[in-house]
Amino acid sequence: MRKINLLILLTIVLLGSTLVSAQASRTWVSGVGDDANPCSRTAPCKTFAGAISKTAVGGEIDALDPGGFGAVTITKAITIDGGGGQVASVLVAGTNGIVVQAQPNDVVTLRNLRINGNNNSGINGVRWTQGKALHIESCVIFSFNNNGIDIAKSDGGKAFIIDTIVQDNTQNGVQATDAANTVSIVVDNSRFENNGHDGIFAADFSNFSVSRSDASGNVNGFAAQAAAGNAVISLAFSTAGLNTNVGLFSGTASTVRVAGVSLFDNTNAGMSTAGGGAIVTFLNNYNTFGGAPTGSIMPQ
Repeated sequence: MRKINLLILLTIVLLGSTLVSAQASRTWVSGVGDDANPCSRTAPCKTFAGAISKTAVGGEIDALDPGGFGAVTITKAITIDGGGGQVASVLVAGTNGIVVQAQPNDVVTLRNLRINGNNNSGINGVRWTQGKALHIESCVIFSFNNNGIDIAKSDGGKAFIIDTIVQDNTQNGVQATDAANTVSIVVDNSRFENNGHDGIFAADFSNFSVSRSDASGNVNGFAAQAAAGNAVISLAFSTAGLNTNVGLFSGTASTVRVAGVSLFDNTNAGMSTAGGGAIVTFLNNYNTFGGAPTGSIMPQ
């Protein structure tokens, strides 16, 4: 009897070890891969969704070659890297491109990806609902029916949008809101162009820090307005031009702070406020063409 129990115990241990080893710290996808493969470099998977179940927490999925790797929902800490200098695409219709619904302490990185909403038939390019931090680096996100990047949380956290282009979406380039805790978003060296509403929209309990970035050709370039909590945009060394309404807008329960910002050819005004919102200007801002500033514009 003892021998039988020992054999059963060893079988369970070996089975557990096999299941653990089935998840690799680095997996691979290829345009000519197969999701039945183990997602190794020599036997890559076909899609991000196929690879993610075979990738360990904190691991990385890399693209071997150009391809369309499909929508994916991320529920753990992971990095997805499309590789520099090639087209690693997510093309969707009727759904979100990438959903990040990770655990409270998880950090997720999306790097070198083209996320395509298929002529505005996709919902959101990247939708972040849970997790500690999200890094979006060197990505192009375009043609979605809602937002290019949709941050809709209740647990706070931080997002970092670096070297990224978000364009041609029906609603906003980036929208951020939180139900109860402030979510912070850092944006650097990025462009938000030709979106159907705002380039960047700060909503409830959101705090943006934006530098060296452009929001042009939208309805509003940079806009903040909250129904609950506060909405804040701190904007430095950036531009907003050719927007069909205003370059900078601050609405209810919101503040926009600007320094070293250039506003040009915005149809109605360079800066505008409503509902008690405030725009606080510091040094070296430039506002030309378009209407005069309106509302609570306060030089410092």
